[in-house]
Amino acid sequence: MRDSRRNFLQKAMMTSVGTIALQTSGFARAFEAVSQLDVAESPLITASNEDFWSTIQAAYAMDRTFINLNNGGVSPSPRVVMDAVKRYMDFTNGAPARNLWSQLEPNIETVREKLAKMFGCSPEEIAITRNASESLQNVQFGMNLKAGDEVVTTTQDYPRMITTWEQRVRRDGIVLKKAIYPVPLMNPEDYVKAIEKEITSKTKVIHISQVPFCSGQITPVRDVCRMAKSKGIECIVDGAHAFAQFPFTQKDLECDYYGTSLHKWLSAPIGTGMLFVKKEKIKNIWSLMASNPDQEDNIRKFEEIGTHSAALHNAIADAVTFCDGIGLERKAARLRFIHHRWIDRMKQYPNVRFLQNIDDERNWCGLVLFSIDGMDSGKIGDYLLSKHRIITTPITYAEISGVRITPNVYTTLSEIDYFADTLETIAKGQVKEVMASAK
Repeated sequence: MRDSRRNFLQKAMMTSVGTIALQTSGFARAFEAVSQLDVAESPLITASNEDFWSTIQAAYAMDRTFINLNNGGVSPSPRVVMDAVKRYMDFTNGAPARNLWSQLEPNIETVREKLAKMFGCSPEEIAITRNASESLQNVQFGMNLKAGDEVVTTTQDYPRMITTWEQRVRRDGIVLKKAIYPVPLMNPEDYVKAIEKEITSKTKVIHISQVPFCSGQITPVRDVCRMAKSKGIECIVDGAHAFAQFPFTQKDLECDYYGTSLHKWLSAPIGTGMLFVKKEKIKNIWSLMASNPDQEDNIRKFEEIGTHSAALHNAIADAVTFCDGIGLERKAARLRFIHHRWIDRMKQYPNVRFLQNIDDERNWCGLVLFSIDGMDSGKIGDYLLSKHRIITTPITYAEISGVRITPNVYTTLSEIDYFADTLETIAKGQVKEVMASAK
């Protein structure tokens, strides 16, 4: 079994990134570490295997003078991905008019196939974009909606996407409704009920986040999508903070449309994203930038953005290979393992609150938010950065006020322990500058 695993990995490496990438020592060492794992070993066991994860950590070129706990916003790429970007950019620059359009751009089809396999759909349903916002706005602006048609989202969905719908309210006269659901969400049924409560006979679209940026809650997407389908309503899912963080496919969601950024949990180059549109629905969505009439039912019409760097989207293939080599089950288990390292220490402090049902791991993975009674979340974030060089994400939005913590597979235990040590001093009231101002 171990030999079979090693042969598979070597074949994948040769097929996906070529012999030049094999020369990247960090990449080679990382996959050698994977090949040494017992394939029958539980991801939960591997999550605490520091020999294995230290090799993965070494595959990233990190500034270790900072502790980066804001990978939910944008994540660094492993060396192999950055090497691919540089290699493709150098090749492009040699003869741009030839190398860009005739040599590199066609290779986007390989990237499309890899992402489709990862998401469990047809390549003819995947468009390569620059981020989740571009992906989702293709659908939001491209839908044929008229005055009076209703769109249901939630108060915790991403501001840019809500702004997009609000522009359609001003421009087209549609109606936008925002469901409010409990924080923390202890019962997933409350989420579905909150959305269903806003539905009327005029509702045409439901727009939800698989993992809201402001809470880290894993929402019951499939339940909402099935409910929507039973009522003849289309469902858009914002997967910006979910894709490549934990294992799932489109069939687990049953959504009509899905948009995500790939520079977050996939660690692809910054400025890469993905859009899924069900094949039968492509022809009904206008592309964000104009496309030819003969592209009406072609997913590639959503990629008509003019001249752009093929280096970025082609290097996505290397990011997928790196992620596949680790395995999403192992990755998700490691992220939860890292989080438990600080969460379990903070549970002893009654003034520390979590914005998810932290005792049920089905509700969270890589994104965890906390707040501390009597403390200002923004001031906590400022203190952690200015005094300890710990990068976090203070969030005050909708019903949420807290600090978002998002480690990645390159995060070391010593880094997370240092963060926990610092957080304990705050929870004990020993850091006066983070106190909330008296009202």
